[in-house]
Amino acid sequence: MSGAQKVLITAGGSGIGRALAEGFAAAGHQVWVTDVNAESLADLPEGWRGTVVNATDEAGVKALFAEIAEGWGGLDVLCANAGVAGPTALIEDVALEDWRNCVSVNLEGCFLAAKYAAPMMKAAGKGAIIVTSSTAGQYGYPNRAPYCAAKWAVIGLMKTLAMELGPFGIRANVICPGAVEGPRMEGVLEREAAAKSMTRDEVYAGYASGTSMGSFVEARDIANMAVFLGSDGARLVSGQVIAVDGHTENPDPKV
Repeated sequence: MSGAQKVLITAGGSGIGRALAEGFAAAGHQVWVTDVNAESLADLPEGWRGTVVNATDEAGVKALFAEIAEGWGGLDVLCANAGVAGPTALIEDVALEDWRNCVSVNLEGCFLAAKYAAPMMKAAGKGAIIVTSSTAGQYGYPNRAPYCAAKWAVIGLMKTLAMELGPFGIRANVICPGAVEGPRMEGVLEREAAAKSMTRDEVYAGYASGTSMGSFVEARDIANMAVFLGSDGARLVSGQVIAVDGHTENPDPKV
């Protein structure tokens, strides 16, 4: 997959998704971003394409890929990035509706994107699927049952995609970000602080102290890894779970 590639990033209007789009664009690739929030797509840079779509709406996702086939003639890289943090609560306090919403966006959103990207990539005999999971999908975290369950599940989905699509020259990998600086993580910190009767700063320090490098990561760190995984430099990297987290030693430090 040398030269400029056609890259689709779901939930690419803000946060990690926006950083992914910026990273691929800076590397000279064409980017198409989706988001459920129309306002997030109102200020896209010149040359970017954007579509408002709910990642769990199969009709909308199917229409998106039909538009990609017509407007681009194919797809080289899919970044299945759509996700929500979900509730922060003990398992007995998690409402079923909140569980279903969290699992649906994080897991079904990835499934639908892969479902419609696969035929397009098979026809081309090449492609890369990059799934955004989380260190929560490797270790689990207390008070985050829906999110952890969904992020573990997308790793299993990716492993299956790597097996099914590898014979067609298509690679699939997962990136597991650690705690990423930004608005969504701030919400997690505030909710976890309330759940644990701690301050936001205490929870922040706990997350950071659980890593060897003692630090949160930035969205651009995730983007740098994604650009590599989509490149020829990673042509035989498939079926892998790659953490970008400063090395998590303790996912739940008691500080």
